[in-house]
Amino acid sequence: MASINLIEAFQDFKEAENIDRPTMMKVVEDVFKTLLRKKYGADDNFDVIVNAEKGDLEIVRRRMIVEDGAVEDPLAEIAYSEARKIEPDFEVGEELYQEVEILDFGRRAILAAKQTLASRISDLKKNVLVKKYGDRVGDIISAEVYQVWKKEILLLDEEGNELILPKSEQIPQDYFKKGESIRAVVKKVELKNNSPVIILSRTSPSFLAKLLEIEVPEIFDGLIVIKKIVREPGERAKVAVESYDDRIDPVGACVGMKGSRIHGIVRELKNENIDVINWTNNQQLLIQRSLTPAKITSMELDNEKHHVNVFLKPDQVSLAIGRKGVNIKLAQELTGLTIDVFRDNEGEVEEYDIDLDEFSDEIETWIIDELKRIGCDTARSVLDLTVDELERRTDLERETIEDVKRVVKEEFEKE
Repeated sequence: MASINLIEAFQDFKEAENIDRPTMMKVVEDVFKTLLRKKYGADDNFDVIVNAEKGDLEIVRRRMIVEDGAVEDPLAEIAYSEARKIEPDFEVGEELYQEVEILDFGRRAILAAKQTLASRISDLKKNVLVKKYGDRVGDIISAEVYQVWKKEILLLDEEGNELILPKSEQIPQDYFKKGESIRAVVKKVELKNNSPVIILSRTSPSFLAKLLEIEVPEIFDGLIVIKKIVREPGERAKVAVESYDDRIDPVGACVGMKGSRIHGIVRELKNENIDVINWTNNQQLLIQRSLTPAKITSMELDNEKHHVNVFLKPDQVSLAIGRKGVNIKLAQELTGLTIDVFRDNEGEVEEYDIDLDEFSDEIETWIIDELKRIGCDTARSVLDLTVDELERRTDLERETIEDVKRVVKEEFEKE
């Protein structure tokens, strides 16, 4: 059997477990039939026989034996006298099978064939990888940290495939070391320079959704459905759930006895606070639930402008807004409404106060809007907070805050 050293190329096939044998045989056959077409002009009368285990192949040429002088197609026919030189016992009308020496193709052609074969194998591996992870977008996988860089982490799956976890897809409190196993969700599969890049995420809402699916059998079984998830990774998340079975309390099922189900997820997400709320089509009720843990006194809803004014007791305002304004931001994402928070002083001894809008001639509108965003809609509500608190909760410069406090304070002194 004529042989060519293709063991390395075949080994590549074996390592790519998802490339099946028929595909492998077809690729090798295609590569060498291309060689045959270049040398003989056609490949119709040639058989390429591959032995993948030994890493070699055999090419056999088929021709019909015809009378001398009757050869019309040299590729498909051979003269009787020529056939007898190969084997004296041949007769006219028989088919002659002759092995083609691969070395006859020439060293350059053989080298080109090996390179083409390696390239085709590489392409097949890429396609297998793209299909494998393309089908798993949205699924959680575990992978081992192989290399930690400033902007991303390189991970390896159980088959040694490279995966990328960008810094932007990591929870701010995440810290990983080489060799550590981490969980993340497959976010997308990209092609860069014709090579597949699998992007993972730990900040995607789908990561939290899948963690809940793992921990809460009722979600996995479809008895409870997750209607919407909004997250500020590492800070807070709000999960709206609905039960298709009246006997099941969706919030209780997700939290578990004494928080047993949710605690593992909170740890995985680096102590991210998770508010699980009952989904409802009643918009006002949804707004109330979305601002958990704050309790609303009343609200003014404007559906046309997708806007709602929410009134709360003074001690509930900071709860509604949350640390760094995260709670109200997530409530807005969950409801799809713009929410403005106001203090409700009903039932209290009214203390003289001034609406912050009254200072629009001395304080720029955008500054007033920023203060309103954190619930400071009156002069006294601004004075009640320290400069440090206002600086921490708003995007305003310290100097600007000091100017605002000075302006409103002077107004009260005039009175």
